[in-house]
Amino acid sequence: MRRFVSAVSVAALATLGPGVMPAEAAPDHPDAEVAGVAAAFGLSAGQARTQLAAQDRAHRLAGTLPAAVRAQAAGQWFDAAAGQLTIAVTTPEAAEEARAAGAAARVVARSRTELDRTASAVRDLVGGGVPGVYGWGVDVRANDVGVDVDRTKKTAATDSFLSRVRELGVRITETTTSPRQQSGTIQTGNPWWPGSESNCSVGFPVTDSAGAKHFLTAGHCTNDRDQAAYGASGQQNRIGTSNVGGTHSVNAREGDMGVVAVTEAGWNLSASVNTWGQPAITLSGAAEAMVGDRVCHSGNTSHWQCGEVKYTHKSVDYGGGLVIDDLTWTTACSLGGDSGGGWLLGDKATGLHDGGPSQCVQNPSDGDLSLFQPVAEALAKWRLTLVTGSGPAPGGRTFTNDTDYPIRDHQQVFSPVTSTLTGQAATPLSVAVTIRHTCAEDLGVTLLDPGSKAYPLKYSGGGTCTAWNGTRTFSVPASAPAGGRWQLRVTDYGPGDTGTLDTWSITL
Repeated sequence: MRRFVSAVSVAALATLGPGVMPAEAAPDHPDAEVAGVAAAFGLSAGQARTQLAAQDRAHRLAGTLPAAVRAQAAGQWFDAAAGQLTIAVTTPEAAEEARAAGAAARVVARSRTELDRTASAVRDLVGGGVPGVYGWGVDVRANDVGVDVDRTKKTAATDSFLSRVRELGVRITETTTSPRQQSGTIQTGNPWWPGSESNCSVGFPVTDSAGAKHFLTAGHCTNDRDQAAYGASGQQNRIGTSNVGGTHSVNAREGDMGVVAVTEAGWNLSASVNTWGQPAITLSGAAEAMVGDRVCHSGNTSHWQCGEVKYTHKSVDYGGGLVIDDLTWTTACSLGGDSGGGWLLGDKATGLHDGGPSQCVQNPSDGDLSLFQPVAEALAKWRLTLVTGSGPAPGGRTFTNDTDYPIRDHQQVFSPVTSTLTGQAATPLSVAVTIRHTCAEDLGVTLLDPGSKAYPLKYSGGGTCTAWNGTRTFSVPASAPAGGRWQLRVTDYGPGDTGTLDTWSITL
């Protein structure tokens, strides 16, 4: 399961790697964001600004919680009604610690480890897909694991599956709809055309380590290798090439993200977001959204829409064998043609549009929610730098160890990198891990900072073994100096399976 630090992830408002700006001070919220949030939630502009300011405070608090509170948290979210960060914990003592740190606290029955293991068991039962089952994952506010089912697509196999997951204590939600993947200047929200196909939307402008120009978008828009990309329909006004070499697109369990290389003369990268009639927003960096956050997105069809984050790290099954893990689900409206467009948390990039409903509705059920791919994973996977209002930041903040280390039963592997940077590490920082192993469920993966503080990336446990063959990325709410010796620790807790730690990298 590809999870951001066991989804206790308190890495919300802080920076991510190069090109991402710090956010200690409360920002002035863009007028377009204020207007979008006000429209989405029936607020006045003043009420929207007050709510967004409270959201900022919640993110700042989340980034500074004591390690003891983070370790005991079963989840966290922004409570817009109360204007507070809320932490779910399993003991009254932990609740007192959370309150002493300035957060609201709720004592719950299930720990984060229990929730993760239940979600992993559900994933194993889903396997390659179950008719009508389109979503599953942890709901931190309800302190349970939810399974979404489109009752119009149920079969006997669905009923058998539901009987088995009920034994795990999950919550089952039935709906009559389900999500689907929606099929000049490079600017977030503008349209682009993959070959002769229908349009998608631009996500975020980025550069690579050599300074070459690209933009991020949805992986299901960039499936074809070396496909021409255009800025107008009818294969007019060429921008460049998508999925260069066949290695710059993912539309599978790992995520839904792709890269278009901007190669044609006259195309420039802009940090300005198209807000469709509202004042433009200038990107200042990237951030991870938490449950309860107000987020907005720009797309070519629905234009500028805002809503609330309902779930993070939740899986979706679009049918036909296409399952994507760890997406963010929101109440914002979206439509076909928005695919790949940028999602924002304030003036920070937070996601790439993945899918949503066939039509927008009031008070959407889970089957009518809009989904996005966290942008941090795309930036880390291809080592790209977000273009911001101050321009791309210098590179050189990613450190890699590509030595192969055998992973043996009941043993630990330590792989080090040495950072020469000064100052504090980015928060959250990004870690990409490439492993080949026959049973991912046997493995526990932990990051150790220069002071030997441990940050769990993946816990062991689960049902039937599934192979880990590829790269997984993690967002880590570290609090440490950037310079010194960082280590990745991989522990094999089970018998009878073998593998290799191929490579890992850390973006500080």
